[in-house]
Amino acid sequence: MPSDPTRFALPPAALRLRLDREALAHNWRMLDGWSGTATAGAAVKADAYGMGATVVVPELTRAGCRNWFVAHWGEAAVLLPHVPAEQIAVLHGPLNDADVAFALESGVRPVLNSLEQARRWYAAGGGVCHVMVDTGINRLGLAMGDLGDPVLQALTIDCCISHLASADEDVPQNAQQLDRFGQVRQQVPAQRYSLANSAGIMLGDAYHADLTRPGLALYGGIARAEMAGAIRQVAYPEAAVLQVRRIEAGEGVGYNATFIAPRPMRAGVIALGYADGYMRCWSGKGGLSWRGARIPVLGRISMDLTIVALDDVPGCGEGDWLTVDYDPVSAAAISGLSQYELFTLLGRRFFRQS
Repeated sequence: MPSDPTRFALPPAALRLRLDREALAHNWRMLDGWSGTATAGAAVKADAYGMGATVVVPELTRAGCRNWFVAHWGEAAVLLPHVPAEQIAVLHGPLNDADVAFALESGVRPVLNSLEQARRWYAAGGGVCHVMVDTGINRLGLAMGDLGDPVLQALTIDCCISHLASADEDVPQNAQQLDRFGQVRQQVPAQRYSLANSAGIMLGDAYHADLTRPGLALYGGIARAEMAGAIRQVAYPEAAVLQVRRIEAGEGVGYNATFIAPRPMRAGVIALGYADGYMRCWSGKGGLSWRGARIPVLGRISMDLTIVALDDVPGCGEGDWLTVDYDPVSAAAISGLSQYELFTLLGRRFFRQS
């Protein structure tokens, strides 16, 4: 008979994601304040951008957040033990009758993105819903030409949503989308309207409508330069040292020996690799720290392991924890990854304390 894994005490993980909860709550309060007369919600899709939705949502609830946006129905199910169902919006909408049934039974609000979804929802008896209209990103959402369809007038719409394509830049597209959103507000009857993401909040009052939907900036990302100095870092990935070894001058390190030791070196092997979201682009570029001292990455990142130089930290040994350099702006510049990718790539092997 197979062993019952619940009989055994699982040892601590060799990876952990330390979250600064005060910084998380601070960031939401800043974004809510910047939203003016609008209220800030929270995009918590992709497991709260990799931070862990079951950690983030209770913390933001305590801060005052009452509107949550996810992409998939399974993500909504994860939130149901933590917040009222009617506060949860599923951005991908009801693709089939099973989605509709889940929404009706649970009370989670679908975001309708097409006339087909709107008719499917209405035919099932519907109820309160949200509607997405595309004003220029050409992604999900009803086309502007669909807005005169009678089914939209028959719906009970809580929030009518659109999404900015280029709010992180000062480009004419922002004003074009704002103008189209004004037309949407005249044609789609809803209790509330929402346009601005994290970057859109910083475009000013005209973009705020009734509800803003920050995501990246909640988790410490700097969506626009105006946020620098006010939005705080939230995520601190940490990895344990698995082994300390001596490398002699002239020896290669890691796959394909992309680093050759110029002298005898003390090196550490840590429990972190590209399977955890620490991608190969960090090879030879990444850094970690221990008690304030910086520790450079040596050679190529592998699936489960990274090799680092420990010459400058003689007291650091097996079992000690190193903090990955993960300030989102500088980390994005070094790695070539976007801030969004830096967060959402963080893997499931990181322990996230609930």
